[in-house]
Amino acid sequence: MTKNELIDVVAEKTGVTKKDTGEVVNETIDTIMNYLKSEAKKDEDNRDNVQLIGFGTFEVKDRSARKGRNPQTGEELQIPARKVPVFRSGKSFKETVDV
Repeated sequence: MTKNELIDVVAEKTGVTKKDTGEVVNETIDTIMNYLKSEAKKDEDNRDNVQLIGFGTFEVKDRSARKGRNPQTGEELQIPARKVPVFRSGKSFKETVDV
């Protein structure tokens, strides 16, 4: 399902226009991304997450530096440390999917 398909389904179920639904969906996604961007600037121990009860949790994790290989040349290279977004599904979401 694409974002546009999601907007169509939500608009149909709620009776709200596609334009208004699109604005809400886009603003929700932007808010989550901006919040996690601001949290990424903090130390890992002091970061907060975005928790949607029943759905899941969005958070930022640190990924340490590691060695990798160029698959074409076999040359070893150093992959730098970075921060990555992580989503952990909630219990209700897991139970819904596990049919």
